[in-house]
Amino acid sequence: MSNHDPIVFLFDVDNTLIDNDRFSADLRARLERDFGVEGRARYEAIDKDIRGQVGYADYLGALQRLRGQASSPEFMGMSFFLLDYPFDERRFPGVPEAIAHLRTIGRPVIMSDGDTVFQPRKIRRAGLWDAFQGDVLIYVHKEEMLDDMRRRYPADHYVMVDDKPRILVALKKLLGDKVTTVFVKQGHYAAAAGKELEETPPDITIDTVAELATMRREDFLAAA
Repeated sequence: MSNHDPIVFLFDVDNTLIDNDRFSADLRARLERDFGVEGRARYEAIDKDIRGQVGYADYLGALQRLRGQASSPEFMGMSFFLLDYPFDERRFPGVPEAIAHLRTIGRPVIMSDGDTVFQPRKIRRAGLWDAFQGDVLIYVHKEEMLDDMRRRYPADHYVMVDDKPRILVALKKLLGDKVTTVFVKQGHYAAAAGKELEETPPDITIDTVAELATMRREDFLAAA
């Protein structure tokens, strides 16, 4: 259990701190190169099925299922592509500076959804594990794990930084004025935002995480 903090800043990862849409495009191109249009479509169908079952992307699990009983150099090459992908090159500009600034007024923590192998590796390869000093939480459905998060990181106030309207709405409904929701307008989830944000608007809206480097403690508390 952590010491009590005045403010804990909770950060999503995909399309908040790193350009995951760019990774998805690169993955799609690599799948089509190695397995053709049909193989890429099969992988995407498997990925969609797994997401429906477990609630998050399992890239390695989808590749394993695509392989089945077969084996070829292409599958090993895809494994290396996923595990060695340069996520540090997909980190959005200004993220380290924003995190360093927020550490002067509170405690930055990653709170992400994902599996227990690929997602931590992604975070580490992006340089985020060190930037957040190991304060990383990875859940299946993070909005359902607020009690666990609060036990690990007790605070007077929370700030949730996320590109997914669904998460921001859920946290605002569950934590009320104990949380400031920050909507980052990046990625396909943000682009598809609609009625849910009209009914429960975010407290703060920004175009990039880099903007947080200019904000004061009072800005987050007043917004809530």
